[in-house]
Amino acid sequence: MKADAPETVLSVKDLQIRYGAAIAVRGVSLEVKAGELVAVIGNNGAGKTSILRGISGLVRPAGGSIFFRSAEVTALPAHRKVSLGLTLIPEGRMIFADQSVEDNLILGAYQRWGKERAAVEADFDKVYALFPRLEERRVQMAGSLSGGEQQMLAIGRGLLSRPSLLMIDELSLGLAPKIVEQLMGVLKDLNREGLTILLVEQLANHALAIADRAY
Repeated sequence: MKADAPETVLSVKDLQIRYGAAIAVRGVSLEVKAGELVAVIGNNGAGKTSILRGISGLVRPAGGSIFFRSAEVTALPAHRKVSLGLTLIPEGRMIFADQSVEDNLILGAYQRWGKERAAVEADFDKVYALFPRLEERRVQMAGSLSGGEQQMLAIGRGLLSRPSLLMIDELSLGLAPKIVEQLMGVLKDLNREGLTILLVEQLANHALAIADRAY
């Protein structure tokens, strides 16, 4: 008897992203199945970030379709997609520098905070176990963290939304090789625990080392 095929968590067909008259990407199609770690690799300027911005709702696609867990979400804004379980860790981290580490993490859980406080607090413990440095610096201003610590914070903030699919844009940007290896290992561990991940990355060797498939 065959096991059931994994659910297709994300299906993107013929995606087109425009900025005014300029076409950033067109004809992009990809799929991510439950439990996979899928990489999108390419050089700077290839349109990788635009793909994630379109999928996440930060930019409204000019064409194509996006299905998340069988529901069409092409035109939904970013905050609606987060509530469905589709979370983006953006290029450059985009943390709130003048807020504490803990406040940044709370913002990651803002849609859950009033409804499932006990579960959020348990997820805080998991994030601090994953990144002990964040617990050590929980009251420190996020802008004073190192680049690697800021990326840990961005990942932790994303995890606190409790995503079904975590999308990560250029994990390695501006980080030392040792930190990149550490964080790639964290992503692989999270994936082994069942988290579905879509990773956009310029460093193909690092991405391919942990991915199930790549585009």
